[in-house]
Amino acid sequence: MEIKKNVGIWVRVSTEFQVKDDSPEHHERRGKQYAEAKGWNVMEVYKLDAVSGKSVMEHFETKRMLHDLKSGRITGLIFSKLARLARNTKELLEFSEIFRSHDADLISLSESIDTSSSAGRLFYTMIAALSEWERGEIAERVAASVPIRAKMGKPLGGAAPYGYKWVGKKLKVDQDEAPVRKLVYELFLEHKRKSTTARMLNEKGHRTRNGSPFSDTTIGRLLRDPIAKGLRRANYTKSLGTNKKWVIKPESEWVLTSCPAVVEEELWNQCNRILDEQEKTNRKPTKKPMHLFTGIVFCTCGNKMYIPSGGTKYACAKDKDNRIAASDLEEIYYTYLKSFLLTDEQVDTYLLKANSVIKTKEEQLQILLKDQKRVQGEMDKLVQLHLTTEMPQDGFRKYYKPLDEQLKQIESTIPEVQGEIDFLKIEYLHGDQILSDAKNLYERWQTLTHESKRQIIEQLTERITIDKENIQIKFSYNPSISQIAPESQHNLIHALPFSNLKISLKREIKGMPLKLNSIGDHIRKRRVELKLTQEAAALQLEVSTDTVTFWESRRFQPKIHNVPKIIKFLGYNPYQIEKEILGARVKYYRLMHGLSHKKFGILFQVDASTVGSWENERSSPHASTKAKLEVLLSTLV
Repeated sequence: MEIKKNVGIWVRVSTEFQVKDDSPEHHERRGKQYAEAKGWNVMEVYKLDAVSGKSVMEHFETKRMLHDLKSGRITGLIFSKLARLARNTKELLEFSEIFRSHDADLISLSESIDTSSSAGRLFYTMIAALSEWERGEIAERVAASVPIRAKMGKPLGGAAPYGYKWVGKKLKVDQDEAPVRKLVYELFLEHKRKSTTARMLNEKGHRTRNGSPFSDTTIGRLLRDPIAKGLRRANYTKSLGTNKKWVIKPESEWVLTSCPAVVEEELWNQCNRILDEQEKTNRKPTKKPMHLFTGIVFCTCGNKMYIPSGGTKYACAKDKDNRIAASDLEEIYYTYLKSFLLTDEQVDTYLLKANSVIKTKEEQLQILLKDQKRVQGEMDKLVQLHLTTEMPQDGFRKYYKPLDEQLKQIESTIPEVQGEIDFLKIEYLHGDQILSDAKNLYERWQTLTHESKRQIIEQLTERITIDKENIQIKFSYNPSISQIAPESQHNLIHALPFSNLKISLKREIKGMPLKLNSIGDHIRKRRVELKLTQEAAALQLEVSTDTVTFWESRRFQPKIHNVPKIIKFLGYNPYQIEKEILGARVKYYRLMHGLSHKKFGILFQVDASTVGSWENERSSPHASTKAKLEVLLSTLV
């Protein structure tokens, strides 16, 4: 017997919204309706009436909710929209991490996010991956301004290093901390141990700026920082991500500026030479990240395939000859990912049906809202008449009572219809949005982090089977009907079994693209046939090695002036052109000779747009010009 999910309902409405159409009761009924649609038990309602969303983490109801979460009393929280949970981005992220760590779900009705369903998890994973890409873009723009500010000697945020302080926007020596920082170097030079230096400082009563005892880690950081010898170092570290360590950037990116010193340069150098010698014998190898397809790739014998330490190929421990390069497998996966995400006919059929049902429900909701406003208006008029003594008590009661009953019925029905709409939208995940995100995901695949790619692969891939001649990829995203359509909701259609796709293909020459979808695919196919490296192919194509890499990875398309060399390299013209059509022959000639529209137009004393019109058959050349064109184009083979 399936155990029903226990959830809580979160209700927070600011004072200015304490009105009937957005009251706490309204949000509560809406959440309960959604829980009923999912067949869940509502264990608790957490009410934060007239509480600002700027900071809710310390509120009594928040602590009560988190206690219920940690004790297992609830395993999910329903709220009307993210802004109702909290308006503080930091607290929203904190809620997300807390719920994730307790394997619990957040259900936002307005944003149509329900992480309890596989549809919600897929949607959340895709959004998270794209958001990470966008955060990276923003981080790059911010990072670009850091060296400029550093060279100008401006603060880059954060406190001044120990021993210094910011006075206005200038770095000055802190007369209270500087002697302690100098003592750090003197003690380390004498004892040559970071832990001993920390212990002796603490015994002397010294503490860090925040009042904590010194540790060997703190000592190491202070000793390594060249600011103590008068050389301020900026733009020299970067974070590997939230809650991850910081690493040192290449020295070429550092920005060094002079500043007041607190120790002699020779003392600083002596201490750092000691550290260098000590670290040579204590270096630990870094942990390698999990490979993209670990645990998903199988040999036909049934064993999982792994990449051995230091290797680059997935291999079967039992069948030593069955192996495939990790880079080749990722490219094959990327090529067929599009057909799974974007071209499944099942998606179109589903979206048409889903949008129709949601539209009908939304029309019902609009009618109810209009009726609510109309009835409320009529009741207000009756009250006004009664207050001005134009309507006696008996007459007022006669007309007011049925309107009051109707209004209560409408107000009771509105959350029910909204709950049904919430249920449908979350299960269907806003069809247009998920297709748009799928497209963006495919286009930005090459820019996603290793971790993001791994998460997407885990969500979408059931199994990849490799043998010496074939590759079989089984994409699968198919939430079970029992999970998404409780018996209590026969009026709501089933959520989408989003897709099932099984691809079987022949393994060909190592590195050979399986489909020639771009000019880069043609180049790679020919390069592999000729057994050339990208560097060797670049010499023949008279471009850089990076350019060949970008063409083959579809990051860039060749420029028109590159085309003649590409055609010569391939031995054929990869551009599909109908040579019997004049415009197509013009384009073919341009490609063969590497001529832009402008350069070709000069031959016939016309502008670039005219040449484009000929090729697109929007216009035809004059008779005299056409005759000259025919002479020129007759040279084509």
